[in-house]
Amino acid sequence: MKKKISKWEPENFELEMTTVWSFPKRGDWATHDAKWRGNWSPYIPRNLILRYTKEKDLILDQFAGGGTTLVEAKLLNRNIIGVDINNNALDRCVEKLNFEHEGADGEVELHKNDARNLDFIKDEAIDFICTHPPYANIIQYSENIKEDLSHLKLKDFLEEMRKVAVESYRVLKKDKYCAVLMGDIRIKGHVIPMSFEVMEIFQDAGFKLKELIVKEQHNCRATGYWKTNSIKYNFLLIAHEHLFVFKKC
Repeated sequence: MKKKISKWEPENFELEMTTVWSFPKRGDWATHDAKWRGNWSPYIPRNLILRYTKEKDLILDQFAGGGTTLVEAKLLNRNIIGVDINNNALDRCVEKLNFEHEGADGEVELHKNDARNLDFIKDEAIDFICTHPPYANIIQYSENIKEDLSHLKLKDFLEEMRKVAVESYRVLKKDKYCAVLMGDIRIKGHVIPMSFEVMEIFQDAGFKLKELIVKEQHNCRATGYWKTNSIKYNFLLIAHEHLFVFKKC
């Protein structure tokens, strides 16, 4: 049974025009919600898809997670391949895509697969990559899936992201774009600029940096436990992420 939905698009939507993005209201149209831990605001893929694609283009999200990008692609009449190694994520995607709406004619393919090996996708078949990988092992999305990158500590995670970058470069068409959202982490009191290390990994794979966008987070208020500890141990809460838009030249 398909879910009844009354709100199909964001109110008063305007395309972002600067390199600082902030969405205090997360986005609650269509089937979107915040129940999948770490999923990004639908405003992000909506902006990216509208700016870097046209209708019926083929998009790839190799870390499909809660299905946010897939829903936006379907709504905006783009075709998309969603990949995840986690059956729970894929089940969630199926649930979120269970709707029909006039003009929402994007076709969605779901695959249980590893982002490091997209052998079912031909070379230069993708028009746009729009994805939000895990931030190493900050949030672990499964218990016993050995291919799940969210189990890896920083060093191993970055090494495996090299394989993700190489596959991304292979499947993307020339002169097309690849958007990746990545955050930084703090280990033993010190900030680790993981986002910039991932940026360099994608550049090493052959990509050129088109845009570097700072995305503000809105769930980092210094209250309770974190407020006490940030003062006690003298550290600031990380309240931003980096959204990289790469081009395959």
